[in-house]
This record gives sequence, C-alpha cells and structure tokens, in this order.
Amino acid sequence: MTQTIAPRVRTLVLLILAVAGALLAGAAPVSAHAALTGSDPAQGAVVAAAPSQVSLTFSEPIAVGDDSVRVLDPKGERVDKGDPANPSGTTYSVRLVSGLPDGTYTVAYQVVSADSHPVAGAFTFSIGAPSETTVSVSAQGSDDGLVGWLYGFGRYVSYAGFVVLAGGAAFVLACWAPGARVRAVQRLVVSGWLALTAATLGLLMLRGSYTTSGKVGDVFDLELLGDVLQTKTGAALVSRLLLLAAAALFIAVLFGAYARTADAVEPDRDAEDDGGGDGGGDDGGPDKRDLTFGLALGGTVVAAGLAASWAMSEHASQGLQAGVAMPVDVVHLLAVATWLGGLTALLVALYRAPVETPVGRDAVRRFSRLAFGSVVTLAVTGVYQSWRQLGSWSAFTDTRYGQLLLVKIALVAVMVAVAFLSRRWTQRLADARVSEAAEEAERTEATERAEEAVRAEEAVRTKEAERTEATERAEEAVRAEEAVRTKEAVRAEATERAEEEKQPAGTAPAEASGTSEVSEASMAVEPPKASDAFDAFDAEKAKAGQDSVRAAQLARQRAAAEAARQKRLRDADPNCFGLRRSVLAEAGIAVVLLAVTTVLTQTEPGRTEQDARAATAASSSASATGQGSGAVSLTMPFDTGGKSGKGVVSIDLDPAQAGDNALHVYVEGPDGTPVDVPEVKIALTLAAQNIGPLPVAPDHVTTGHWSASRVQIPMAGDWKVEVTVRTSDIDQVTVSKNAQIG
Repeated sequence: MTQTIAPRVRTLVLLILAVAGALLAGAAPVSAHAALTGSDPAQGAVVAAAPSQVSLTFSEPIAVGDDSVRVLDPKGERVDKGDPANPSGTTYSVRLVSGLPDGTYTVAYQVVSADSHPVAGAFTFSIGAPSETTVSVSAQGSDDGLVGWLYGFGRYVSYAGFVVLAGGAAFVLACWAPGARVRAVQRLVVSGWLALTAATLGLLMLRGSYTTSGKVGDVFDLELLGDVLQTKTGAALVSRLLLLAAAALFIAVLFGAYARTADAVEPDRDAEDDGGGDGGGDDGGPDKRDLTFGLALGGTVVAAGLAASWAMSEHASQGLQAGVAMPVDVVHLLAVATWLGGLTALLVALYRAPVETPVGRDAVRRFSRLAFGSVVTLAVTGVYQSWRQLGSWSAFTDTRYGQLLLVKIALVAVMVAVAFLSRRWTQRLADARVSEAAEEAERTEATERAEEAVRAEEAVRTKEAERTEATERAEEAVRAEEAVRTKEAVRAEATERAEEEKQPAGTAPAEASGTSEVSEASMAVEPPKASDAFDAFDAEKAKAGQDSVRAAQLARQRAAAEAARQKRLRDADPNCFGLRRSVLAEAGIAVVLLAVTTVLTQTEPGRTEQDARAATAASSSASATGQGSGAVSLTMPFDTGGKSGKGVVSIDLDPAQAGDNALHVYVEGPDGTPVDVPEVKIALTLAAQNIGPLPVAPDHVTTGHWSASRVQIPMAGDWKVEVTVRTSDIDQVTVSKNAQIG
C-alpha cells in the first residue's frame, strides 16, 4: 500500500510547492506598508510662487536617508538641498534652492516604512504653468527585482523554519515523549533550526540592497550591512540569531538527556488517564519531571523571543495600539507554530516512525486537544489583528490585504474541517486498537498454553533421559562389581595353586594350565577407561552448544517475523491509513496557508490603502478645482545690524486656509546655509477686520528650522505675516509680508 500511495504523495507535494511559489512570486510588487497620504505641493498642483520646500506625509513613520527624497527640475537637474527633515509626526520635508523658474517639477522618493518594508514612488507639481517637457522617473521600488524576490523567499523560509522548530519540539514535549528517540523527528526539528538560521543570515545580507538600490552586487556591501545593523530590523535579525544559539542548546538537551530518559514505547491509556502528568506520556521520577519542566519553560521563552523578533519590527510595531498588538502578535505566531509545526511532526511520525516506536492513540489525542486550543487562540488574536489592519468591512473586498485575508480564513476553515476528519479517524483507530488488544490477549493466552504443553512434554522427555542415564550407571556398577569378583577369584585360585605346589610334580602342568586360563579370563574383563567418559562428555557439550546457537537463530527469526507482521498490520490498517491521509492533506493546506501568510505580511494593510486612496482622491479633487494645496511660502531678507545679522527667513503656511494650519520657519545665512538664531517670533494680523496681531511661538526642530502645528487662522483674507528675528541679546529686526489665506 505504501508503494501505491507514494506517487500520489510526491504529486501532492509538488503541487503544494508550486502554489506556494506562485504566491511568493506575486508578493513583491505590493510590499509597501507605509503609503503617501499627502504632499505639499500636492500631486499635480500648480502653484503661483516657487515653494521653499517640498513636504511628504505618510501613513506611518518612515526612515529616510541622504537621497531618500529628490526634486528634479524640467531638465532633470536636482533642485533639492540638504537632508530630508522630520518637522512633525509623519511629515517629512526637503529644502529647495531659491529662485526656481516656472515649469513642471518631479518629486521622487524611496524610503523605508517603520514596519521594515521599502516604499518608492514619484509625482509632479508645477510652478506658474506646466512645462511642455517633464522628467520621467521610474517609481519601481528596490524590492521588485531579484533581490526583492530572494528577500520574500527568505521570509517564507524563516517562517517555515520557525514553525517546524517550535511546533516539532512542542509536539515531542507535550504529546509524544518517545518521539525524542525517533531519528525522523530529530531530523525534522534540526532542519527547522537550520532553515531559520540560514534564512536569517540571508535576510541580514540582503537587507541593505533590498531597502536601497535593489542590486545583487550590493548584497555584500559591508557599509550597507553596517547601516542595516543600526536599524530596528537589523537589531531584530541579530537578536534572532542570538536566540537561535540558545535554541541549539535546547535541541541538544531535548534529543540528548531527555531522549535517554524517554521510553522507547509509550503505552496507550484511557482518555481519562492521559490528561495527567506532563502531557508527554512519561511516568519518570522527579529528575525526569524536572528536566521536562525545564525544557518546556526554556523552550517557551526562546520561542516567544523568536516570535518577538518579528512582532517588534513589522506590522504589530506600528499603527493603532502597538503596545497591545505586539504581545498579541507573539501569541498568534506561537499558536501558528504549535498547530502547523506539530501537524508536520505528526505527519513525519506517522510515515517514518519505526515499528518499535509507534505513535500511540493517546499522543494523537493530546495533539488534537493542543491543536484545538491553538485554533481558538488563532481565532481570537486573528479577529483583533484583522480589525486593526482593516478598520472597515469594505476593506475585505476593496483592498488586496482584505482579499488575501479572506483566502487565509477560507484555508483555515478547510484545515479545521480536515482536522475534524482526522479526529474521527483517531477515534476509529482507538476503537480498533481496543478490539485488536483483546484479540492479541486471546492469542497470547493461547500461545502461553501451547508453550506450557511444550514445556510439560520437554519435562517428560527429561525424566525419561534421567531414567535411562540411571539405568546405564547401574549397569556400569554391576560390570565393575563383576570385575572385582573376578579379581578376587583369581587371587583365591593363586592361593590354592601355591598350596598345591607342595603336592607331587606330576600334577603341576595341569594346574599351571588351569592357572593360565583363569589369568586370561581375568585379563579379558577390565573396567571402562576414563578417556571414554571424557569423550562422551565432550560430545554432549558440543551438541548442547549447537542447540543454543540454533535457539538464538530461531529467536531472531521469530522477532523479525513479528516486526514484519506488525508493519504489515500497520500498513494494512484502513483506520491508520485514513489518519495518515487526512494528516497529509492538513499538512498540504498548511504549506499553502503559510505562503499566504507570508504574502499577507508583505502587503499594505487595508486601513492604510484606503487612507491613501482617500488622500489621493482629495488631492485630485483639489487640483481639478484649481485650488491646489493652498500652501503659502514667503521669503523675506533681514538685517539686524549686528555681527552675522544678515540672512533670509522663509515662512511656509499649510494649507493656508481658515482653521488649523501648519507653520514652518527657516532661517538661512547669506550663503544659503541654515543657521540658528536665539529667537524667532511670528505674528498674524488681518487689518481689514481688526484681528490681531495673533502671536505664534514656533518650536525649534533642527538647525535653522522652527515649526508650529495647529495654528488657528479664524477667517479668510489678506493677512500680514510679521517675523521677528533676534540674532543677539540686543540685535533684532521685524520683517513682514502679506499672504492671501483661503
């Protein structure tokens, strides 16, 4: 039967791997998690005056570098200066050179979101009027090429390795202690450790190129690797490697000291009894229980740490309720590993466990209960994560994240249905084992009776042999006694002959002749020699040795025949075959489920995608009405009269509408470099309505940069913006310009 199903198993595995590969291949183009939700100037906007900076607002914090944001003029020349700054929240800005001519400008950005994924894009705005020619900049991210595909594949392998490592070890400790002695299970867990370690090292090497250029040649750039180690994701990968070193020690103890204490065969017990103890089915002494408890505690800590290396650097670390989402994500990953990894270990045990170490029905029942608890945990944590990442019911169907989540939910539902079938096969197997045990008991009793009859027959034969030996000994004693009597007769005759020598000589020959005959007769009867007895003993000993060798050979043959019989029974048992087939189906669905989960972690959350769409729609609507973003930029030279008292102050007011506004102040020296001054104050006045001056005290952000948020402008009109710049304790000046608000 094994030969019959082997091709089907191979075909199923190939189909599963093909589906997983197809899912992974389509994951890279949607890997961004932070989205551009706004810009100033807005995408496609036409502004009257040249802005002093370009601001980008994202859905979550991002990491920026020297060339993360570039602004190109119509000829393709860069017109940005300085590094990008983060004036407030999730808004990032880059300064522009002064005196920009009219035309269409291109803004290209390539940043890294806080959940570790690269984000790239480009848009245009115009000054005065759109130019006839614009610069074309590709918005393709660094994660769209070979490096991006390798990085996605590495993420899948790392998830799979963690699931097999943590779930396989949990299956051995909680469900099937004898599995620690099974080579196939040992190889499975060690393979999970090797896969996770290799994938983590690969991700660490690929990370620099993945978030910057996307070139294969930059994978081995040590400078990029150093930059990666200073990021949150790099720290998480290094922490994972350190935890894997502790996991290696855990594996050594699990398959070393713990395996030596585990029984080769775990006896099946009733369902009422198998829930006690340590859950692994061992009834060892205090030392073994302490070892099991230590391994369970240490393994849980290491597994939670490994899960935290994902939770602290990806989705859960950003967005709503990050403090709650991260521990929930750790629990979610542990539940996934316990269910899917334990299922993989069970599948390996059912197909590869030796006959002398079979998987008992109690081990399957314990895993069934453990898997049920994991599924419940997954449901609870999954509902919370879905609400956090989607935010609305429409996101299930309107966003790619929601669509993938529906696929994942469907796969989980199918797995639960197949698991229900596995539970039915387990119950049937248990019932069959009970009847088989009764039949085995009857066969054992009959065998014992037959052995007793054989032993009785052998006892009878032994007694007969003893009687025969006693008879032979008695006959030998009689022959010895007759020999003694013959010697005594010879002595008596010799004595008589000596007495007759006194008679006449004529009778001597006859007597001599008689004496000679008697002497010959006495010599003819001799006792048995000792050498004959030793020869007989050696022959019996050799015969006994041959019998013992023969008995040993027969014992080995009987053992081999019994093992072959058990294997045939295991392979021919329809209940066992049904259980193996259903578990194989579960494992196949689990492979696809893990691939979907990997793609899901690389997909922009539905909440973020919908927010980005709304922002884009609002920007397009504003551009269509000719309002643009409404931002106002003012540039005013100043001279306080003191030393280093000359410079230029720039004011940006966004969106320059009635209500809340964001205000940015930039101070530069005569050479255009940012400079700090002791104090900058702003005042807003609407003379037509006798409103003001309204004071604004901006906060210092960085060299030459101040900002203020939620600046309230009560109504539209021609407002006077006054800026007071103080360059020393006594040197200050106030400059002003008017700005149209609304």
